[in-house]
Amino acid sequence: MEQAPPDVSVCIVSWNVAGDLRACLESIRAQQTPPSYEVIVADNASRDGSVAMVRAQFPEVRLIVNDANLGFARATNQTLRAARGRHLLMLNPDTVLQPDTLARLVERAEAHPEAGIVAPRLVYPDGSLQYSARRFPTIAAAVFRNTFLGRLFPNAAAASRYVMADWDHDEERAVDWASGACLMIRRDAYEQVGELDEGFVWGSEDVDYCYRMHAAGRAVLFTPATTVVHAVGRSTDQAVVPTIVRTHQGMFRLYRKHFAPGVAAWPLVWLGVWIRAGLLILSWETRRMLNRIWRVVSGGRPWRR
Repeated sequence: MEQAPPDVSVCIVSWNVAGDLRACLESIRAQQTPPSYEVIVADNASRDGSVAMVRAQFPEVRLIVNDANLGFARATNQTLRAARGRHLLMLNPDTVLQPDTLARLVERAEAHPEAGIVAPRLVYPDGSLQYSARRFPTIAAAVFRNTFLGRLFPNAAAASRYVMADWDHDEERAVDWASGACLMIRRDAYEQVGELDEGFVWGSEDVDYCYRMHAAGRAVLFTPATTVVHAVGRSTDQAVVPTIVRTHQGMFRLYRKHFAPGVAAWPLVWLGVWIRAGLLILSWETRRMLNRIWRVVSGGRPWRR
């Protein structure tokens, strides 16, 4: 007799983060039951022993082993296709769940069938709030968010409005989009909206998916009913410049697809996106060079700013 589908399919994409992945999987093992769940991990050609670790320590996990790094969207789609659950949880490997996280998210999803996606509150490892629920981006937000202009004008309204800094994230509400680090998708919403857009290699695929969810008439619900710890950037820190390039490719694709006001604006948007990317790369390379110089003149002590 065919086994009943689990309540939740936890879908994880991992690349060279064996330690974080272990902690994440341990937090899943510690979940309250019900709900029932399965775990699917797509490994994007890790070289740090991640696959061997999962096989040895978490034999219950369904493992997809890729021979190359397929990017986040393609590998996530692999896990979503393999999933059998009534709810699909997109989860980053650098997260740690509370024991009630799956139960709380399922409860909120079933209390709000109009919501195609339910997202929990995210915090950094030190417990401080991540602004993980946001308004849809604007050109002005891109100019001031994580750039030197943002540092010169830290109170710029465009950036603070984008991350919803005017709201304490202590109440449940519908939002434009939420971070793909932890998103629970109802099965019927997934079947309605479809898979992630694989044209996004790394970055902006979560914004795109939430936008498409809204377009299909489904809400994105943020809930503080449970909190997830998210370390942020453990994979991307391994390849900073390629990550900047790929995220800005995704940014341009996102603006062109949803937010640029017509074809005539695309060249200007393209120019702005790549100027931004170039400045970020220049800033990163400058800091790296200064750090090397400092280590030489200081006898190996790290440079701190």
